Amino acid sequence: MNNLLVLQSDFGLVDGAVSAMVGVAKLEAPELDIHHLTHDITPYNIFEASYRLFQTINYWPSDTVFVSVVDPGVGSKRKSVVAKTKNNQYIVTPDNGTLSYIKKHVGIVAVREISEVVNRRKNTEHSYTFHGRDVYAYTGAKLASGHISFEEVGPELSVADIVELPVVETVVGAGFVQGAIDILDVRFGSLWTSITREEFNTLSPEFGQRFEVTIYNGDMLVYQNQITYGKSFADVRIGQPILYINSVYRVGLAINQGSFAKAYNVGVGQQWRIEIKRV
Repeated sequence: MNNLLVLQSDFGLVDGAVSAMVGVAKLEAPELDIHHLTHDITPYNIFEASYRLFQTINYWPSDTVFVSVVDPGVGSKRKSVVAKTKNNQYIVTPDNGTLSYIKKHVGIVAVREISEVVNRRKNTEHSYTFHGRDVYAYTGAKLASGHISFEEVGPELSVADIVELPVVETVVGAGFVQGAIDILDVRFGSLWTSITREEFNTLSPEFGQRFEVTIYNGDMLVYQNQITYGKSFADVRIGQPILYINSVYRVGLAINQGSFAKAYNVGVGQQWRIEIKRV
């Protein structure tokens, strides 16, 4: 193992939760190199946690261990697992849907359930609400440092039985594609859709071409306009909208130096649908 440990959670940084996780990891293995993916996942938003892992994991070396704790079912019967990816990385997380995007778009080759008999901090068996500290950070540190092997995590589970979140499948038709608005580029308010570059390319797009973009929240029409397809934001004037391919090769929708999400009160999730049509 390479001593790299990457933490993600919905805990925020306003209290000591993240620091406690780091402390537990350092007590187990002081030599660990600990990094933070994000701790600003929207509270309880398992889909967002899954997407942020997908957005990030391919840029880390083999043997890196990720700990992702977005766990609204903490203390329930949901399983605690470690998944091994096709790229030989490891994700320590509740089996609650967090692994969905990794399984679909990266690939998972094996999963083991964390045996809390040996892979839980001592004297924490009466604490039921902070598995991020007592189970996940602790197990992640043991694995990243090589103090345990993947096989020593616990019993093997079937990859096919991983809990997966429902996804919106892209509809490709004659002159249009339809998908969902999966997530935001949060700081800048750009919309990241579920439509892949390959799916969008069925429309034979050319830079500078305009497409009719329609956004629905459920059955309610929220936005409709003709928008330019460009390489980057500077291809349109400041304040103008643009269609582009984002850093994870999905169709994005942005306003040059503005927030599309705030400008048009657009949210994310399966009920937020987008259609892109040739003009």
